[in-house]
Amino acid sequence: MQVPHNAFVLVADGRKALFFRNEGDAEFPNLQVEHAEERVNPADRDQKTDAAGGASATQMGTMDEVDFHQQEEDRFAADTADMLKRRALANEFDSLIIVAPPKTLGELRRHYHKEVSNRLAGELAKDLTGHPVPDIEKALSAA
Repeated sequence: MQVPHNAFVLVADGRKALFFRNEGDAEFPNLQVEHAEERVNPADRDQKTDAAGGASATQMGTMDEVDFHQQEEDRFAADTADMLKRRALANEFDSLIIVAPPKTLGELRRHYHKEVSNRLAGELAKDLTGHPVPDIEKALSAA
């Protein structure tokens, strides 16, 4: 995948978003971190409680249980898409590349603003948030 010079590159998952700017060229990307965000999102079991006034798991019976962890990941993706919208409307980038695991990428797409979609140069369905920058650059070049 070609990463244009000065392209905005988002590498995200359900709890972490890394924002890069390509200071290299399309053939040899040189990603520089502009901003990073991370949310604490405990496992679903740690977010549920049987506190006073709440129903315990045995009382709920066949009711569908809410996955609070997944809800928070979806909320983070929506908030990230909103931030992209604000930056696109402020003309802070002309070209955008998004790298995210398939589930997060799907949730981001649900919230793309027209201005974000218009600037989207590519997407890569891969989880690279925990990888060093050179690995991200290689993955983009190989895609």
